[in-house]
Amino acid sequence: MDIEDEKAVSWLDAKKILMEKEKNKELVYEQKNALEHLRKFCKLPEKKYGKMLEELRKIEKLKDKHIASIINFIPETQDELRVLFANERVVLTDDDKKKILKIVKENK
Repeated sequence: MDIEDEKAVSWLDAKKILMEKEKNKELVYEQKNALEHLRKFCKLPEKKYGKMLEELRKIEKLKDKHIASIINFIPETQDELRVLFANERVVLTDDDKKKILKIVKENK
């Protein structure tokens, strides 16, 4: 398998991709395990995902990988949000953090 492109995607996107591949052909061992994991742990409904994604993209400091992490882990406190950004070079203001947490709370 060759890597053609690399980008950050949420668990819901990965789940959809793997489910589509599963329809067309049998998945390899790693893909089956990943899909099983995603079916178990990816709980965000697709409707809420779209709205959350749209609102998070309005925050200019967030890149796609940050948005994917937020959507995957659904942080509920500033401490949980701080853990997600611990190794990132993004400086979020308290106002940015409050916006993110508000968006997550409204759409989970």
